[in-house]
Amino acid sequence: QLQLAESGGGLVQPGGSLRLSCVASGSAFNYYAIYWFRQAPGKEREGVSCISSARTDSADFVKGRFTISRNNAKMTVYLQMNSLKPEDTAIYYCAAVNRPWCDISTAGVGGYDYWGQGTQVTVSS
Repeated sequence: QLQLAESGGGLVQPGGSLRLSCVASGSAFNYYAIYWFRQAPGKEREGVSCISSARTDSADFVKGRFTISRNNAKMTVYLQMNSLKPEDTAIYYCAAVNRPWCDISTAGVGGYDYWGQGTQVTVSS
């Protein structure tokens, strides 16, 4: 069983950077693929990036700007967000699923085992 906690959100100007963290507590973290999602007001939740033991994957709208990484010893997944745009404003959530692969194109299918509470990211001047 895992518990997930996001942090690192905040207010940033366009073009700025933030690093989000998803810290897990529990066991068998290494076996889980971790996804970052976001949900903006009035919009559906969308998959941003994911990381498993085998690969990483990101949505086209963040490629070249966001980087996902993990430190299994710290049971933490990071989302480094650069060149932020106002349209990146959303609540960002991490989710865990027990499988050795990830594919952001199927993120909306569901089946996640655990979710965090989210962290707000606001990009505004």
